[in-house]
Amino acid sequence: MHYFAGFTSTGSINKTNTTSAYLLNNEVNLGVKRKDVSVSAAGAWVYGNQDKKLTNNDYNTSLYADLYKTFPHFNYWGLFTYSSSYSLKINNRFQEGAGIAYNIIDKDKLRFNLSDGILYENSDIYTSDTVRTVYFTFRNSLRLMLHASWKDIIVFDGTGFLQNSLNYSNDYILKGDLSLAFNIRKWLSLKTQFTYNRISRTESENVLFTYGLAIKKYF
Repeated sequence: MHYFAGFTSTGSINKTNTTSAYLLNNEVNLGVKRKDVSVSAAGAWVYGNQDKKLTNNDYNTSLYADLYKTFPHFNYWGLFTYSSSYSLKINNRFQEGAGIAYNIIDKDKLRFNLSDGILYENSDIYTSDTVRTVYFTFRNSLRLMLHASWKDIIVFDGTGFLQNSLNYSNDYILKGDLSLAFNIRKWLSLKTQFTYNRISRTESENVLFTYGLAIKKYF
Protein backbone atom coordinates (compact mmCIF):
# COMPACT_ATOMS: atom_id res chain seq x y z
CA MET A 1 0.00 0.00 0.00
CA HIS A 2 1.35 3.45 -0.98
CA TYR A 3 0.14 6.89 0.13
CA PHE A 4 0.55 10.35 -1.39
CA ALA A 5 -0.02 13.89 -0.09
CA GLY A 6 0.66 17.08 -2.01
CA PHE A 7 0.10 20.82 -1.80
CA THR A 8 0.64 23.33 -4.61
CA SER A 9 0.48 27.10 -4.25
CA THR A 10 0.96 29.18 -7.39
CA GLY A 11 -0.03 32.69 -8.42
CA SER A 12 0.91 36.00 -9.94
CA ILE A 13 0.94 39.63 -8.78
CA ASN A 14 1.08 42.74 -10.97
CA LYS A 15 1.00 46.15 -9.27
CA THR A 16 1.70 49.63 -10.63
CA ASN A 17 0.86 53.16 -9.48
CA THR A 18 -2.58 52.96 -11.09
CA THR A 19 -3.48 49.27 -11.40
CA SER A 20 -3.18 46.02 -9.45
CA ALA A 21 -3.94 42.40 -10.31
CA TYR A 22 -3.72 39.27 -8.17
CA LEU A 23 -4.24 35.61 -9.01
CA LEU A 24 -3.83 32.76 -6.51
CA ASN A 25 -4.21 29.06 -7.29
CA ASN A 26 -4.04 26.60 -4.37
CA GLU A 27 -4.50 22.84 -4.63
CA VAL A 28 -4.39 19.89 -2.20
CA ASN A 29 -4.06 16.25 -3.35
CA LEU A 30 -4.37 13.03 -1.37
CA GLY A 31 -4.08 9.47 -2.65
CA VAL A 32 -3.77 5.82 -1.69
CA LYS A 33 -2.75 3.03 -4.08
CA ARG A 34 -2.13 -0.68 -4.12
CA LYS A 35 -1.56 -3.11 -6.99
CA ASP A 36 -5.18 -3.42 -8.18
CA VAL A 37 -6.89 -0.21 -7.03
CA SER A 38 -6.15 3.46 -6.36
CA VAL A 39 -8.24 6.25 -4.83
CA SER A 40 -7.40 9.97 -4.94
CA ALA A 41 -9.04 13.17 -3.74
CA ALA A 42 -8.27 16.76 -4.72
CA GLY A 43 -9.44 20.23 -3.78
CA ALA A 44 -8.57 23.50 -5.54
CA TRP A 45 -9.35 27.19 -5.03
CA VAL A 46 -8.59 29.97 -7.52
CA TYR A 47 -8.96 33.58 -6.41
CA GLY A 48 -8.44 36.58 -8.68
CA ASN A 49 -8.81 40.34 -8.22
CA GLN A 50 -8.08 43.16 -10.65
CA ASP A 51 -8.29 46.81 -9.64
CA LYS A 52 -10.28 45.77 -6.55
CA LYS A 53 -12.82 43.96 -8.71
CA LEU A 54 -13.37 40.23 -8.27
CA THR A 55 -12.42 38.16 -11.34
CA ASN A 56 -12.10 34.62 -9.92
CA ASN A 57 -13.53 32.81 -6.95
CA ASP A 58 -13.53 29.24 -8.18
CA TYR A 59 -13.73 25.99 -6.19
CA ASN A 60 -13.32 22.44 -7.41
CA THR A 61 -13.26 19.15 -5.47
CA SER A 62 -13.02 15.63 -6.84
CA LEU A 63 -12.92 12.00 -5.75
CA TYR A 64 -11.43 9.57 -8.28
CA ALA A 65 -10.97 5.78 -8.24
CA ASP A 66 -9.16 3.40 -10.63
CA LEU A 67 -9.60 -0.36 -10.76
CA TYR A 68 -6.91 -2.52 -12.45
CA LYS A 69 -8.45 -5.98 -12.76
CA THR A 70 -8.48 -7.16 -16.38
CA PHE A 71 -5.96 -6.52 -19.16
CA PRO A 72 -2.46 -4.99 -18.99
CA HIS A 73 -2.38 -1.17 -19.36
CA PHE A 74 -6.20 -1.06 -19.02
CA ASN A 75 -8.38 0.11 -16.12
CA TYR A 76 -11.89 1.11 -15.09
CA TRP A 77 -12.48 4.48 -13.44
CA GLY A 78 -15.17 6.26 -11.46
CA LEU A 79 -15.41 9.85 -10.24
CA PHE A 80 -17.44 12.41 -8.36
CA THR A 81 -16.79 16.15 -8.70
CA TYR A 82 -18.22 19.40 -7.36
CA SER A 83 -17.49 22.82 -8.90
CA SER A 84 -18.41 26.42 -8.25
CA SER A 85 -16.92 29.16 -10.41
CA TYR A 86 -17.46 32.92 -10.43
CA SER A 87 -15.49 33.37 -13.65
CA LEU A 88 -17.37 30.60 -15.52
CA LYS A 89 -20.84 31.58 -14.15
CA ILE A 90 -21.31 28.27 -12.32
CA ASN A 91 -23.21 28.45 -9.04
CA ASN A 92 -23.07 24.70 -8.40
CA ARG A 93 -22.18 21.74 -10.60
CA PHE A 94 -22.12 18.07 -9.61
CA GLN A 95 -20.76 15.34 -11.87
CA GLU A 96 -20.57 11.61 -11.28
CA GLY A 97 -19.82 8.77 -13.65
CA ALA A 98 -17.59 5.92 -14.78
CA GLY A 99 -15.65 4.72 -17.78
CA ILE A 100 -12.58 2.96 -19.13
CA ALA A 101 -8.97 4.04 -19.75
CA TYR A 102 -5.98 2.62 -21.62
CA ASN A 103 -2.28 3.49 -21.42
CA ILE A 104 -1.12 3.71 -25.04
CA ILE A 105 2.40 4.33 -23.75
CA ASP A 106 3.08 2.90 -20.29
CA LYS A 107 6.63 3.48 -19.07
CA ASP A 108 8.08 4.87 -15.84
CA LYS A 109 9.24 8.11 -17.46
CA LEU A 110 6.65 8.42 -20.23
CA ARG A 111 2.91 7.70 -20.09
CA PHE A 112 0.16 8.53 -22.58
CA ASN A 113 -3.40 7.67 -21.53
CA LEU A 114 -6.72 7.74 -23.39
CA SER A 115 -9.96 7.65 -21.38
CA ASP A 116 -13.69 7.74 -22.16
CA GLY A 117 -16.87 7.40 -20.12
CA ILE A 118 -20.35 8.69 -19.31
CA LEU A 119 -21.12 11.35 -16.67
CA TYR A 120 -24.38 12.47 -15.11
CA GLU A 121 -24.39 16.22 -14.40
CA ASN A 122 -26.59 18.45 -12.25
CA SER A 123 -25.85 22.15 -12.92
CA ASP A 124 -26.99 25.49 -11.55
CA ILE A 125 -25.56 28.19 -13.84
CA TYR A 126 -26.06 31.69 -15.22
CA THR A 127 -26.71 31.58 -18.98
CA SER A 128 -26.60 35.41 -18.94
CA ASP A 129 -25.99 38.08 -16.30
CA THR A 130 -29.59 37.83 -15.08
CA VAL A 131 -30.90 34.41 -16.21
CA ARG A 132 -30.27 31.52 -13.84
CA THR A 133 -30.78 27.95 -15.13
CA VAL A 134 -30.91 24.61 -13.32
CA TYR A 135 -30.73 21.53 -15.54
CA PHE A 136 -29.62 17.90 -15.80
CA THR A 137 -27.70 16.20 -18.58
CA PHE A 138 -25.59 13.17 -19.47
CA ARG A 139 -22.16 13.82 -20.96
CA ASN A 140 -19.59 11.81 -22.86
CA SER A 141 -16.26 12.52 -21.18
CA LEU A 142 -13.15 12.13 -23.35
CA ARG A 143 -9.74 12.66 -21.74
CA LEU A 144 -6.15 12.66 -23.00
CA MET A 145 -3.34 12.60 -20.42
CA LEU A 146 0.44 12.81 -20.88
CA HIS A 147 3.14 12.45 -18.24
CA ALA A 148 6.87 12.75 -19.00
CA SER A 149 9.91 13.18 -16.77
CA TRP A 150 13.65 13.55 -17.26
CA LYS A 151 15.93 12.10 -14.56
CA ASP A 152 13.27 12.95 -11.94
CA ILE A 153 14.38 16.60 -12.28
CA ILE A 154 11.99 17.99 -14.91
CA VAL A 155 8.39 16.73 -14.92
CA PHE A 156 5.73 17.61 -17.51
CA ASP A 157 2.04 16.81 -17.11
CA GLY A 158 -0.73 17.57 -19.57
CA THR A 159 -4.45 16.76 -19.44
CA GLY A 160 -7.24 17.65 -21.87
CA PHE A 161 -10.99 17.10 -21.40
CA LEU A 162 -13.87 17.34 -23.87
CA GLN A 163 -17.29 16.71 -22.32
CA ASN A 164 -20.16 16.87 -24.80
CA SER A 165 -23.76 16.80 -23.62
CA LEU A 166 -25.77 13.85 -24.95
CA ASN A 167 -28.99 15.87 -24.57
CA TYR A 168 -28.05 19.26 -26.05
CA SER A 169 -25.95 19.56 -29.21
CA ASN A 170 -24.53 23.01 -28.38
CA ASP A 171 -23.57 22.16 -24.79
CA TYR A 172 -19.94 21.20 -24.16
CA ILE A 173 -17.15 21.66 -21.62
CA LEU A 174 -13.53 22.06 -22.75
CA LYS A 175 -10.64 22.05 -20.31
CA GLY A 176 -6.86 21.82 -20.61
CA ASP A 177 -4.14 21.71 -17.95
CA LEU A 178 -0.39 21.90 -18.62
CA SER A 179 2.26 21.97 -15.90
CA LEU A 180 6.05 21.96 -15.81
CA ALA A 181 7.87 21.24 -12.56
CA PHE A 182 11.57 21.52 -11.66
CA ASN A 183 12.39 19.35 -8.67
CA ILE A 184 14.64 21.11 -6.17
CA ARG A 185 14.36 18.33 -3.60
CA LYS A 186 12.53 15.01 -3.62
CA TRP A 187 9.65 16.72 -1.81
CA LEU A 188 9.87 20.28 -3.21
CA SER A 189 9.61 21.69 -6.75
CA LEU A 190 9.18 24.93 -8.65
CA LYS A 191 6.06 24.70 -10.79
CA THR A 192 4.44 26.63 -13.61
CA GLN A 193 0.87 25.85 -14.65
CA PHE A 194 -1.37 26.81 -17.56
CA THR A 195 -5.12 26.14 -17.42
CA TYR A 196 -7.85 26.82 -19.96
CA ASN A 197 -11.60 26.38 -19.34
CA ARG A 198 -14.55 26.96 -21.63
CA ILE A 199 -18.26 26.40 -20.84
CA SER A 200 -20.41 26.79 -23.96
CA ARG A 201 -23.72 26.91 -22.05
CA THR A 202 -22.65 30.02 -20.11
CA GLU A 203 -20.61 31.43 -23.03
CA SER A 204 -17.67 31.95 -20.68
CA GLU A 205 -14.01 30.95 -20.53
CA ASN A 206 -10.90 31.64 -18.49
CA VAL A 207 -7.16 31.33 -19.00
CA LEU A 208 -4.87 30.98 -15.99
CA PHE A 209 -1.06 31.07 -15.98
CA THR A 210 0.57 30.80 -12.57
CA TYR A 211 3.91 29.85 -11.01
CA GLY A 212 4.97 28.88 -7.50
CA LEU A 213 5.89 25.95 -5.25
CA ALA A 214 4.69 22.36 -4.95
CA ILE A 215 5.22 20.10 -1.92
CA LYS A 216 4.73 16.35 -2.21
CA LYS A 217 5.27 13.34 0.00
CA TYR A 218 5.12 9.58 -0.76
CA PHE A 219 4.94 7.14 2.13
